[in-house]
Amino acid sequence: MKCLIAEDHLLSRRILKELLPPLFDCDIAVNGQEAIDLFQLAHESKRPYSIIFLDIMMPIVDGLEALLCIRTLERKMEIPHEMAVKVIMTTALDDPHTVIRSFNECQADAFIVKPLNRQKLATELRKLKLM
Repeated sequence: MKCLIAEDHLLSRRILKELLPPLFDCDIAVNGQEAIDLFQLAHESKRPYSIIFLDIMMPIVDGLEALLCIRTLERKMEIPHEMAVKVIMTTALDDPHTVIRSFNECQADAFIVKPLNRQKLATELRKLKLM
């Protein structure tokens, strides 16, 4: 399966990159605009992502705005809801308002508060039936 890690913090990128293989072939984006561009490129090349790990606080375009753009692109591409990419939002902030916005407005599939670890990732991947 193909995975996109959209994370501006080097240590968090490294942790995800180490924990996800061999389950996923991972690409990296260091800001929200790169995540949007890579999502679109993956669809154009007929190799869409199964999952995106999307940090909320990133430069250029933050994670919430990036997810809104990705969901808009999916609608424009007429991707059925059940075929939409799974998105796990990641953040260092345990802010209830951000969690609610991630799910309700942005249509995230899961939310993980950092620090990231194998157990948190496995729990969310099982819930999404990707593991």
